[in-house]
Amino acid sequence: MPLQTYRDLDVWQAGIELVEKVYFLAKSLPDDERYGMTSQLRRAVISIPLNIAEGYGRSHRGDYLRCLSFSQGSLKEVETLLIIIGRLKCAERFALQPCWELCQRIGKMLTRLMQSLSGTTRPPTPTPYKKPNEQNH
Repeated sequence: MPLQTYRDLDVWQAGIELVEKVYFLAKSLPDDERYGMTSQLRRAVISIPLNIAEGYGRSHRGDYLRCLSFSQGSLKEVETLLIIIGRLKCAERFALQPCWELCQRIGKMLTRLMQSLSGTTRPPTPTPYKKPNEQNH
C-alpha cells in the first residue's frame, strides 16, 4: 500500500515511540536537571519526528533530505545525552537501554530513507568548507 501521509512512515512512528520513551525517562531524572539535561533531551527528541514530518511535506526532494539530516542530527544529540546521563549516573543502564536501542534502529531507518531518496548506497559526504577567496590548486 503506498504512503498516504508521513504518519505511514515506519521511521516517523518509531520517532514518536522514542519521544514517549524519552519523556518517561526524563520524568525519572533528578529535579535539578529539569532545566538542563531534561529540557535539552526533550527538545532534541521531539525534533526527530517533527523534521521527518516537515520534510515529507516539502515540495522538493533536497528539502526533504535536509530535514531528514536535521532529524539525524537530533538523534545523535539524544544519543549523546543518553551517554551523559548514564555516565553521570542520573539513570540506571536498564532504564536507558530501550531508548538507546530505539535510537540505533531509527538511525538505520533514517540512513536507508536518505539513501533511497538520494539514489545513493551511502549517506552523502559533507563537502569541506572553503573560504570564498580560496582557489583550487
